[in-house]
Amino acid sequence: MASLEVRDSRVEVVLSGLERIGALRGDVSVALDQVLDVRPAPEPFAELRGWRLPGTGLPGVIALGTWRSRGGKDFAAVYRGRPAVVIEVRPGGEFRRLIVADEHTEDTVSRLRTAVLAR
Repeated sequence: MASLEVRDSRVEVVLSGLERIGALRGDVSVALDQVLDVRPAPEPFAELRGWRLPGTGLPGVIALGTWRSRGGKDFAAVYRGRPAVVIEVRPGGEFRRLIVADEHTEDTVSRLRTAVLAR
């Protein structure tokens, strides 16, 4: 499962080898000063908007890759039965949101918010 890490003043979505294949891309990162908000998403599939392109998806089961909509592009790595963390990003970057499954959402949200505020 993907992990959210803070490295060198960036938030990084580190994908496993299989996730890289499913997402049709490598890891994703965003500068901490570009993060607008971090929040838990108990129902991550409700967060998805637009069309998957490129990536892998089976509604309600798995969403890996890029979702495109009028609001911009989102990156998703979510799975059935797992909550996620949503990272809202300032306009102008590659993605507007990162939606990543995480079994410890409250701890991860707290850790990322602290890193953003310390920036």
